[in-house]
Amino acid sequence: MKIEVVVGNIVMQPDVDAVVNSANANLRSGSGVAGAIHTAAGPELEKFCQPFTPLELGAALITPGFNLANPWIIHVRSAHYILNTEPERYMAFALISMLSTAKYNGIRSLAVPAIGTGVFKFPAMLAARITAKALREFEKKSDAIDLVRICVVSEDLRKLYESAIALEAETC
Repeated sequence: MKIEVVVGNIVMQPDVDAVVNSANANLRSGSGVAGAIHTAAGPELEKFCQPFTPLELGAALITPGFNLANPWIIHVRSAHYILNTEPERYMAFALISMLSTAKYNGIRSLAVPAIGTGVFKFPAMLAARITAKALREFEKKSDAIDLVRICVVSEDLRKLYESAIALEAETC
């Protein structure tokens, strides 16, 4: 599996099969990634999601991409770092749920945000380490996914995620 980290807008990744939404429990538009994805996908997305709420902590849900260039959206719900118990555990669950959902649905390429680092208040280094570990563990068990592109909002975050991925590769 190729893992790349780019500074870029998650909804402007037309060459991947699915984008990943760092979703809230109600699967509604919000701030950050959820707001960007819902805005780009159009109002049909929120209507489609309503019967599947609330999304459990650590769970993933796949929906059509609607007005996005990508055919699919995988919604994952990570824990809030301050408000939930065991946030690291639920972050890992969310990532594994995301990857398993992609595998089960034949999705070979994903654009993933820096899950949890916005309104869910995860420290960026911790989120990067959990992400890197989940990606490498999944890669050991499956070759179902060819590309994971992590889309971040700054050069500093890009360097942080690349460092965590390199460190995880050394320990594997």
